[in-house]
Amino acid sequence: MEHITLLLGIVIITALVFDFTNGFHDTANAMATTISTGALKPKTAVAMSAVLNLVGAFMSVEVAKTISKGLVNEEGIQPEVIFAALVGAILWNLVTWLVGLPSSSSHALMGGLVGAAVASAGLGAVNGDTLVTKVLLPAIAAPIVAGVAAMLASKLTYKLGANVDKKTSAKGYKAGQIASAGLVSLAHGTNDAQKTMGIITLALVAGGALAPGSNPPVWVIVSAGMAIAMGTYLGGWRIIRTMGSGLTDLQPQQGFAAQTSAASVILASSSLGFSLSTTHACSGAVMGAGLGRKGGVVRWSTASRMFIAWGLTLPAAALVAAGAELVMRTGDVGVAAVALFLVGSCVAIWLISRRQVVDHTNVNEAAGTTADTAAEAPGVVTTAIAAVAVPPVAGTTAAVTDEAFKATIPTPAPAAPPAPAAPAAAV
Repeated sequence: MEHITLLLGIVIITALVFDFTNGFHDTANAMATTISTGALKPKTAVAMSAVLNLVGAFMSVEVAKTISKGLVNEEGIQPEVIFAALVGAILWNLVTWLVGLPSSSSHALMGGLVGAAVASAGLGAVNGDTLVTKVLLPAIAAPIVAGVAAMLASKLTYKLGANVDKKTSAKGYKAGQIASAGLVSLAHGTNDAQKTMGIITLALVAGGALAPGSNPPVWVIVSAGMAIAMGTYLGGWRIIRTMGSGLTDLQPQQGFAAQTSAASVILASSSLGFSLSTTHACSGAVMGAGLGRKGGVVRWSTASRMFIAWGLTLPAAALVAAGAELVMRTGDVGVAAVALFLVGSCVAIWLISRRQVVDHTNVNEAAGTTADTAAEAPGVVTTAIAAVAVPPVAGTTAAVTDEAFKATIPTPAPAAPPAPAAPAAAV
């Protein structure tokens, strides 16, 4: 193994912690629809996803090369810069997990790396062409491509199965959904585990433990694969709830279409070395599949909050990372202060999450009837789709609407009590 200094060791451990958070943050990408439609039990789903994430980590290193060799200039980058980047990425992952929003772990890492590099060495430290062509453009294209593909695939599945018994069709598509979920998990390991491989390789180069231009060593590939697999098995239940039924209500046909479309986009991008956000691809596919069924409705209030989180990911992680890098310029005291801040923030977020626990036992409970869903005012798209929608099940938006309607009916004033009777005369 390469010569590892204490600081470099801290950076590597922090990178693996990020990889762990990436695993449980993005479990929803592969398994949310499978869990929400009942194709697999929650714990079975995350165990299957964890194993396939580990396998996927060994399939390619193209994305790792993009991060370790292409996004920032290796010359002049110090291990402190990598540490600062990871601080920004980890904190953004945990904050968005706490509120149940499926944001991009990949873009959190990219934003942290760019912010720390600019704070350390100026704008020249970032390769703008790589940032635009292999990070920003795929971020915009992925959800659109996956969404359109999933919508068309959903329409096709319903058309092909129009004359098939519903129970038989649902059973077949659930089986197909399990297979497609496995493909997404494999693709996630192929794409996301490599990002940590790339960041560790970049840290090794920055610390002088590897020659510039080196590929990830075997031990880096193994450790990154193990970290993301363990995080995946933990399960990001809050985000699984949002992805599974917070965005839309999916049937097995739609789940199969969404996962197959997302997996195709992710695997294609991995082979080209694009640092694609698997979250963007899977979220776009879920929304597209939701609109692919007649009567399907996307909950645009949840989608809007998710889009805002996507837009904030890069700059938010970059600002935190830049601030961390500036603090660490003071020397060992600064490094210790940033490390304590990271640990303290992680503990605080975990304690807050314990106030309302979401786990495998309640991930599907009341998933479509949260306060956010109930308070959502119907927009133009939702109103138009609702005109041809099938009747909703009890306890969903219709029930909320009925309650809201009843609330508008004035309550009659209570009648005055009768006057007391006069006392009878004495005999």
